[in-house]
Amino acid sequence: MRNLIGFLATIKVNSYAFTILVLMMVLLLVVFIVLFYSTWNVMKNIGKKHDSEEDSKNKLKGDHKLPMSTMLKRTFYYIKPQLWRFVLAFALIIAQVGFDVIFPMFMKEITNELQTENPVWSYILGFGLGYLGLVVVGQIVLYFESMILQKAGQTIIYNLRMEVFTHIENMSQDQFNDMPVGSLVTRVASYTANMSDLFTNTLVNLIRNVLTIIFVYIMMIVLSPTLSLWMLIFVTAVFIISLFFRNIVHKIFSNERRYVSDLNAFLNESLSGMKIIQVFNQEKRKEDEFNVKNENIRRERYRLTMAFAAYRPLINVLYYGAVALIFFLGTQKENGLKGGDIVAFYLYLSKFFNPVQNIADQINHIQSATTASERLFNLLDVKPKVIDKPDAIEVEHFDGKIEFRNVWFAYEKEHWILKDVSFTINPRETCAFVGATGAGKTTILSLIVRNYEIQKGQILIDDIDITNIKVESLRRAIGQMLQDVFLFSGNVRDNITLHDESFTDEEINETCEYVNADKFINKLDKKLDEQVIARGENFSQGERQLLSFARTVLHKPQILILDEATANIDTETEVLIQESLEKIKNIGTMLVVAHRLSTIQKADQIIVLQNGEVIEKGNHQSLLKQKGHYYKLYELQFEEVA
Repeated sequence: MRNLIGFLATIKVNSYAFTILVLMMVLLLVVFIVLFYSTWNVMKNIGKKHDSEEDSKNKLKGDHKLPMSTMLKRTFYYIKPQLWRFVLAFALIIAQVGFDVIFPMFMKEITNELQTENPVWSYILGFGLGYLGLVVVGQIVLYFESMILQKAGQTIIYNLRMEVFTHIENMSQDQFNDMPVGSLVTRVASYTANMSDLFTNTLVNLIRNVLTIIFVYIMMIVLSPTLSLWMLIFVTAVFIISLFFRNIVHKIFSNERRYVSDLNAFLNESLSGMKIIQVFNQEKRKEDEFNVKNENIRRERYRLTMAFAAYRPLINVLYYGAVALIFFLGTQKENGLKGGDIVAFYLYLSKFFNPVQNIADQINHIQSATTASERLFNLLDVKPKVIDKPDAIEVEHFDGKIEFRNVWFAYEKEHWILKDVSFTINPRETCAFVGATGAGKTTILSLIVRNYEIQKGQILIDDIDITNIKVESLRRAIGQMLQDVFLFSGNVRDNITLHDESFTDEEINETCEYVNADKFINKLDKKLDEQVIARGENFSQGERQLLSFARTVLHKPQILILDEATANIDTETEVLIQESLEKIKNIGTMLVVAHRLSTIQKADQIIVLQNGEVIEKGNHQSLLKQKGHYYKLYELQFEEVA
């Protein structure tokens, strides 16, 4: 211990060395300021202004550039709750770097002692044990530092991932049309993983490496101000090269992220539509499209590889040049360096250049995380188009009166799908919508549940404007049975209850019997526990539709929507569904879209649409007497049946 104290007492800086130290620190500070200022300006000036609609689409695609100040502010928002952990980790990093920087001085003392005529072995043993002790303490510090950072980083990413997913759930249907599903999957899964690596690994290692460079250079000045001054030339060269390299890889990473997102969207679409691709022999065309997208990614990653291939050897050349200069100048007698001093200086030089090279890799990861966070923030900046008003009300029960007052709607600008549509449906009535494809039938049903917002007019339920009703409350009261039934992976029970554990098996079985779904469920080996594969592909279209009916009825809606619910199913299943529909009519108001007029003849009201306008209203018999458009449709279908 006395040897260690004596050694530490020898580490002092004379006035000449102190002057050099101050000059070196000032120069290093200038280099860091230039690096930071350049980075700030590059990020600050990459944004461009867009008109509101284009800007919204660019945000969905992730192409909208955010200023660096905004990026830092928003990132800090997620860091703030875990700030105390980062501060503690930073203190541990300083301690760990301090231990690491002292080690070469131990080697210096041991080497110098070994060069004496009569080495004091107890002196050498003391430093050897001291070295071992500091290594153990340093590793313990590193363990706690890593655990603290992992805890903080994973908590941040957990919260961010939940926020992104919840935000996606609240987006409206037309916004999903502008954002491919594959791209959304990439943002929730891959981009949050990139940011996780930033908080738990990259950022802390960058701080550690910067501190190591500063501390190591101070120790180099303590050992030899002259050699340290020469090293400043290499330091400056390294930082200039790193700055140039950073600007190159930023653009490459931005392009790569965009291409990866595009490829994921393409894969999602192609895999979902693989049946159509194979039926129409489109494999070669899809291969060509995939090849183009794949080539875009390969090209950008090749450019990235070339950038690193040039950067690393250049840094290595500077390193070996610095080593050669150390041994050349260090052995000059006028420098007054002992063998141990040269060994320590060489070790410090290794510790200096290794962090510099690591910083290049960390710049790589930071660029990746920056691009990922920018695309995540772009997504979070897209405001859902269908949101609750501040004073929106909760409605516990609807009688079921529905009224459209002069409703105009367009999916895009003024390409009107509905034009001045008005009608009233009384409580517990069954209303059918008839018309050619594109007439606006399904659109009306989508507007009632606020999948989209209308541009003009009013939609009222029980004389309340639906924009004044909370969306959750509105949709809870409306049951939808669509032509394309979506079943989730899991079992039959979960697909009926949608994981609502408040429903008992008795209620589920009664509902299945009510809608005639029990007839096929009871034939399954595991009944309600039968597994459902992705999208319910192990069930027929009719069976999926019956499960949809059971799902809807179980949740006790006051308004029912059926959009082509009996299309594309076999005759036997259609009979079961028609029986179910007769029972379901007693639940509440029912809105039906059907091309087969035989299924809606008993409707209380039939509304005929053409080119987005209501052209006829009435029941089946009254519309036939008018001998208008409905009469022609009926005659046409009757002739086809005949």
